[in-house]
Amino acid sequence: MSTIYELTDEILQLLQLAEEEDLDPQTLADTFEGLDGEFEIKCESYAKLMKELGGEADMLEAEAKRLLARAKTKRNNIDRMKLTLQDAMMATGKTKFKTPLFSFGIQKNPAALKIDDATKIPKQYLIPQEPKVDNAGIKAALKGGAEYDWCHLEQTEGLRIR
Repeated sequence: MSTIYELTDEILQLLQLAEEEDLDPQTLADTFEGLDGEFEIKCESYAKLMKELGGEADMLEAEAKRLLARAKTKRNNIDRMKLTLQDAMMATGKTKFKTPLFSFGIQKNPAALKIDDATKIPKQYLIPQEPKVDNAGIKAALKGGAEYDWCHLEQTEGLRIR
């Protein structure tokens, strides 16, 4: 069986020959019908394979999501255990000690900035940013009938297999 590329090429060549030369209409129709049937079979095979690969991709994405959820649960358990250990050390006053495998100690973390009122921040501490384009707003305006000389909507085509 020919590849999709070969079939496409053969069909295009046949169509070009039909335009340029005087071929027997029945021979042309029979040849085209044979190529067309083979082309449709090849397209169906592509669709089956794409469906199978899509199913596998969905399964892998679901498994990745499940594993990420498990990892998050374990990280949360670690955080809770660490907080419980810290609370116990603080309550007993035993804030620094060593065991044969680990060293334990309560220490101060770096100071974290907390903004109480963002409206009072002086301009010297503000970072200027470039304006961002509101693509959704422009698209909605164009769909609503607005016309601009600096943009337009572009309609493309894509394959849908149902």
